[in-house]
Formats: sequence, C-alpha cells, structure tokens
Amino acid sequence: MQDLMDRHWHHLPDAEAVDLLDADAERGLDRLEAEERQRRFGPNALTPRKGRGPLLRFLDQFNQALVYVLLAAILVKLALGGYVDAGVIFGVVLLNAVIGFVQESKAASALDALSRSLTTEATVMRGGERRRVDARELVPGDMVLLASGDKVPADLRLLRVRSLKVDESALTGESVPVEKRAGVMDRDTPLADRANMAYSSTFVTFGTAAGLVAATGDNTEVGRISELIARVDPLETPLTRQIARFSRLLLFGILALAALTFVIGLLHGESWIDMFMAAVALAVAMIPEGLPAVLTITLAIGVARMARRHAVIRRLPAVETLGSTSVICSDKTGTLTRNEMTVQRLWAGADEYALSGVGYAPEGGLTADGARVEPAGRPALTELLRAGLLCNDAVLREDGDAWRIEGDPTEGALLTAAAKVGLAAAEEHGSAPRLDAVPFESEHQYMATLHGGARPMVYLKGSVESLLSRCDGAIDRDGTVIPLDPEAVRARVEALAARGLRVLAFARMDGAGRSGIDHPDLTDRLTFLGLQGMIDPPREEAVRAVAACRRAGVSVKMITGDHALTAAAIAGQIGLGERADDGTLPAALSGRELAELHDDDLIRAAEQTAVFARVTPEQKLRLVEAIQARGAVVAMTGDGVNDAPALRQADIGVSMGLTGTEVAKEAADMVLTDDNFATIEAAVEEGRGVFDNLTKFITWILPTNAGQGLVILVAVLLAQPLPVLPVQALWINMTTAVLLGLTLAFEPKEPALMDRAPRPPGASILDAVLLQRILLVALMLLAGAFGLFEWALYHGASVEQARTVAVNVFAVGQAFYLLNCRSLRWSMFRIGVFSNPWIWAGIAAMALVQLAFTYLPIMNRLFHTAPISAGYWLALLAVGLVIYGVMGLEKLLRPRGTREPLVARQGG
Repeated sequence: MQDLMDRHWHHLPDAEAVDLLDADAERGLDRLEAEERQRRFGPNALTPRKGRGPLLRFLDQFNQALVYVLLAAILVKLALGGYVDAGVIFGVVLLNAVIGFVQESKAASALDALSRSLTTEATVMRGGERRRVDARELVPGDMVLLASGDKVPADLRLLRVRSLKVDESALTGESVPVEKRAGVMDRDTPLADRANMAYSSTFVTFGTAAGLVAATGDNTEVGRISELIARVDPLETPLTRQIARFSRLLLFGILALAALTFVIGLLHGESWIDMFMAAVALAVAMIPEGLPAVLTITLAIGVARMARRHAVIRRLPAVETLGSTSVICSDKTGTLTRNEMTVQRLWAGADEYALSGVGYAPEGGLTADGARVEPAGRPALTELLRAGLLCNDAVLREDGDAWRIEGDPTEGALLTAAAKVGLAAAEEHGSAPRLDAVPFESEHQYMATLHGGARPMVYLKGSVESLLSRCDGAIDRDGTVIPLDPEAVRARVEALAARGLRVLAFARMDGAGRSGIDHPDLTDRLTFLGLQGMIDPPREEAVRAVAACRRAGVSVKMITGDHALTAAAIAGQIGLGERADDGTLPAALSGRELAELHDDDLIRAAEQTAVFARVTPEQKLRLVEAIQARGAVVAMTGDGVNDAPALRQADIGVSMGLTGTEVAKEAADMVLTDDNFATIEAAVEEGRGVFDNLTKFITWILPTNAGQGLVILVAVLLAQPLPVLPVQALWINMTTAVLLGLTLAFEPKEPALMDRAPRPPGASILDAVLLQRILLVALMLLAGAFGLFEWALYHGASVEQARTVAVNVFAVGQAFYLLNCRSLRWSMFRIGVFSNPWIWAGIAAMALVQLAFTYLPIMNRLFHTAPISAGYWLALLAVGLVIYGVMGLEKLLRPRGTREPLVARQGG
C-alpha cells in the first residue's frame, strides 16, 4: 500500500497512473471494489494521535521546582496545624495549575483542526454513475469530478481539465489561483508547480476537471503535514526556561539556608522542635508565594493590551516571548502585502505609465516619466484599459467604506485600473454588450470576448506568448495601427517581470458581422494593444514596521510559497535584504536550492538570506530549526495548512485571523485579527514592556523574602526570639505581592523601548546590577526590622508588639522601594509621578490592611500581633525614606551604560 502511495504521480503518463491504480477512467470503481479498498486503505481521514490524558496533563502543571517547595511547605504547615497558611499556599498553586491545564494541548487541537478540514463531500463516478459521497469514503482509484467552488477531497492525478484554477494558498503559499492542466510533469517538479495534480483541502475557483484519487488520509500532502506537526515538540519559552532555572536556584538556596538555620540552632543548644519551626519559618518567609500569581496576572494584562492592538494571545508565556524575539519569519501574501492584486504599470503605444493607488479602491493617478498625465488624448492607453475591463468576468463592488472583488483577483485588478482612469464598467458594457466569450483554458493561455454596439470588437487577454503569435499589428499612442515589433514587446515584458510584476498582454480584432467566436477565429490578424503589470503590493504599515524591527535589532525574513521573483520584488520594496549597486532585487533562495543544502550550509544560508521562495512545508520547518540553531528566538507567521508545522516549531507561532485556516490558528500562539505585519511589531513592543514589568516585579519582591530570611537567620545566630513568625511572613508576602507588586504590571512602557536590541535568550532573568540592588535592599530591611524589633523590646514593648513593628518594616519599606522599581533606569519623577495611578491606589490599600493587621483584635489573635503607638510609625516612616533615598542615589550614581536592564543597548 505504501509503495502505491509513494509514487510520483505527477511524473506518470495518464495510462500508467490508471493501470497502477487499477482504475477505470470512464466508469470509475464499482461498489464492491470501492468497499474492499475502504477495508484495505481505511477512511479518507487523518488518524487521531494519542496524547496524554487530562489527568496526566493536569499533574504535569505541578512539575516545577518552585511548586515543589510550596507543596512541601503545605505539608509542613498541615503537620503543624497551620491550616490557614496551608490553604492560602495551596490556593495559589492550584490556580496556576488550572490556568496551565486550560492553555495546554496546542498540538492536539491542531491535529483535530486538520481532521475537520477533510470533512466534506465529493462527486465521484461509481459503476458508471455520477454519485455524491462523503469524502471519508474515497479510496485510491476513485474517479472524482471537480467543479468551481468544490473543496478538493483527496490528492488527485488530473486526467481531464477544462479551464481549471485551484486556490492552493493554504497548502503552498501561492498568492493567486493556480492554472491546472493534464499531461506529464518532470519528476523533480516542486509541489507548487505540479499542474497535473490537485491536493486535498485546496479549493477550485474556476473550471472543471476529472481526476483519479492517488492518495487519501494520512498519505495526502495534508496528512504529511499532520505528521510534521505531531513530530514537533513544543518549545519552552525564554520566560519559562528562565523561571525554571531561577526556581531551581531559589529552591537550593532556601533549603541550604533552612538546613543551616537548623544546624546552627542545635549547636547553640536549642531544641530540635524549635529549630525545625525556625527552619520552616525561614523557608516560608523566603518563598515568594505571590510570584506565580502575579506572573500569571502580569501576562494576562499583557494579553489584554495586545488584544487592543489586534493580537490575540492563545498561550500566556507567548506574551513575554515576543519581547525576546530576535528573528521574525513572515509569510508574504496578506501579511507583508495587502492580498489585493494591483496594476502598477501600463505599456501602450510604446509609452510606459505608472498607476498609483493600492488595492481595489478605484483611487489613483497616472504618471509618465514622473509627470502626471490624463488619459484623454491617449487612445492607445484607453483601449488597453477598456480591453481589460470588457474581457473580464469579475465584479467590483463597494461594500461600505471598502471595495471588494467578486471573482478572480487578477481580473479584479484590471477592473480597478480601468476605473482609476474614469472608465465606468456599466457604461462600457452598455455601449459594448457581450455577445459571446471563449473562457480561459490552460492549453490556450488566453480569454476572448465578443462585444456588439456601434463598433463590434473582439478583445483578448492572456499570456504574452499566446497573444504575440496571433498579432500582426499594434497601435501607437494615437490609436493608429502600425506594424508590430515583437522584440520590443518581449524586452518590455522582461523589464516589467524583473520588478516582480505579473504581466498580461491584450489584443483586439474587428468583430463586425460575427455572432459568435471560437478558437479557430482567433489564430491570426489580431492587433496588439499593450501590457498591464500587476503585483500584490506591500502594506505601507508593513514597510514602517519592518524598519522599526530593524532598528530594534530584530531581523525579518520572508518565507513564502510564491515565486522567487515576486518575493524578491516585495522584499526590495519593504526593505528586506539589500539591493545590489545595479538596482537588482535582493537575492532569494528557492525551495529547489534549499533542498540541496546540508544542515550546516542551511544554517549559514538561513542566517545570511532574507528571502526564501517556493518553499515546501518541510523546508519551512527546516528553516525555522536552522535559525534557532544559532540561538535565535523565532516568531513565525503563516495562514495556511502548510505553515502549521513551522508555526508550532517556532518559539512563537503567529497566525492570520482573517485569512488563516483553522489548522494554522490552532497551531499558533498568537492570532492577528487584522492579518497585518505591523501588528507583530506592536506585539513585540508590548512583549518587551511585559518583560520589563516582570523584571521590575521580581527585583521588587525578592528583597522582602531575602530580608525576612536574613532576619530569622540572624535571630537564630544570636539566639534571640524570632522577629517574624511563619504566619506573619506569609501575610506580608501575599499582601505586598497583590496590593503593591501587582501594580507594576500596569506600568506604562518606557520610552525608546524599541531602540534596544533583543534580550539575549540565554541571559539570566536578573543581571549582576539587579542582584546587587536586591541584596542592598534586603540588608536595609534586615537592619530596619531587626533593629526596630530589638529597639521596641528595649523600650518595654511586648514580643507581640515588637514583632508587629518588624512586620510593618517590610510593608513600609516595600512601599517606598516600589516607587524606585517603577523604572529600573530612571527616577519616578522622570517617568511621571502619576503616570501609573495604580501604584498610589496599591500603597493606600496596603496602608489600610496594615492598620487592620495592627489594630483589629481578630487580626491580633490570628497573626499574633498587638497595637503599637504612633512613635513607632515615625520610625517605620524613617526606614522607608532611607530605602527610597539610598536606592535613588544608587540609580543616579550607576554608570549610564548599565542602566538598561537585561537587554543590550542598540547596536550591541
């Protein structure tokens, strides 16, 4: 069976393909044979992949070093009767596990979407009868009939074709419908150029055909993509890798200090039970219980901000990954371009014209040699545009504020070009009504229409080769018929094609006395009218976004299934790669060339080349892997089934929301609701802002945990009562994290964020400067808490009152330090005192809860606190001011080159 499926069907003659499939090209398979083959080959559907069950996926959410510490703390607290403490910690752990569980299983969803994409009906010949069957029932050898609007139900070897065009963009990335024809193709013909094949999940846009089913289910091209998706392991994001590494270091550090505290206490003659309690107190004090929750909430806030900028995040860590992105691999059609064919150049009467305006809106101007011209008085130009308007089956409609095309995009571009110079479709068809037409057929490469009216005329459009051989004359600027110069036409075609333009030729002949036309009527004596060159133009905002990415140190590469020349032309217009001194387009590597490269050569090519064209799904995947091999963080965009494996392999997959297939959306981490590359650049900026705020939060929260741990360690060393009890440490950790630290998630993005280079993927989550800052603040909190604890005891306060003072040192100190952490680079006066009002709301809320913690009787009983006098609050305020002043001075004195946290400066 597999030998049958692996045949190069495009390379086989029709008769041999029919013989190998044991088929009947006229009657199709009979019912019994079809049923036997269904048992042999199975249904025409993708095989579901077995994955982990929901229980295993849920339990896997707890497989993190920091969570292990928290779970151990829960067990210890339960054993010691600390049910409230254990419940709070468990609530935090459970919340994060549920969120992770819900966000999981991207690969399974992608495969489910692929399976759904094959659910359709098909028209087949069975026993000489035309029947409509479920596409799942198709088997190799079935004779399938295709018509306009059909979804191709399996991989077909086409035997009979009439004017067939197939939209293969979802599979190959080809930007316009592909013309199909019968016949034999070379063995090494790339997938996108196999004109005698129609592939599963593509769509028929025009014409009819009959073809043999050559592959079904997992053996189709879509099935092979399914295998690629299943083989790709989901990558960890830079944030998850760094948090995991940070959590492990924190785990070892906390356990080492807890063990040290236990041993030192025993050496001092303390009871092992008391020292065990002290070790537990230290562990609970130093674990940042609020970190997972605030991390999740900060990322969720980033998700909301990105949604407002048309980027929908499907996995929370993807928010931060965008901030680390160093390479963006973008599809061309619809992402960098408008996905609207536009005529840009006209050649008529030996004159070349530029036509401005993009898309299908009939707005633009006509220029020649840089000077604006009017079409009036230029009969050759008007006749060229009239031919494009009348020899046309598309319809241009205004839909609200937008214009849209019903029909072929190429024909839509011709209608728009004519409308831009004042030719109204209704008037032209009214004065020259269509009487007959010869539809486009692949073997003839042209379309012709016969029009009546005062001056009956036949208009033709098609490939240059098909029309030139039929023409013996041309028209000059004034519309006078002159001898045709074929070489001049070919030279102009080459010049237009070198700019990446798709060129169509136009001709006419006298239609007087004709009531109909056919191919024999159009063999010679035609008059050549000129050329129209069109392209899917780049988005203006994409040009700006690419420039912004380059300033930010983010490399942009185009990976497309479209033609190399077209890709290179767009790349040159949007600033990808560099034009040569002679003005030629940036070099583009084709899929055929990529196939010949070994892995090491591919890695070098992926790094040095900006444009890759005519690539297959496997090659897209290889390119992403090659770019990642040099340590780059890769964002990959795509909209088709063919993009899904690369989307999943990339550090962040980005799918198109408007034109993207469900397969691509399910495989992606982020979906663009406007299909615009500029949105990716905006998302990168948001991602950088999110990571900045996460770094600020971690830099802010760790001194509290370190300070509390040091207070307990020093107390044990000096054989003194513990200044902070475990339940008090838990209180201060949770309240400060939620009420103070969370407000940093709302901090606005700092200026010049996109002028920094990408953060190196291997960089630590905290650099040396920030570690020094954390240690400095922890020592100040240690001095303040232990000093005021002893000072209170010295002045006759109870142990409960002294501990209340020590706990409030951390609350007040963290509130003042929060103002320093609003920017790790500048003072809050530089970034705006009130630019983040949540900061002040959080400080006010923290003040209220600490007053309750200190003075409410129920809080005194639960947390072993006691009311304190106003004099202690003045001392607490002094500690906070000292922390704020020292840290402000530290930022001021630090050399300018070290003020940018975690990222290299531009150009680095």
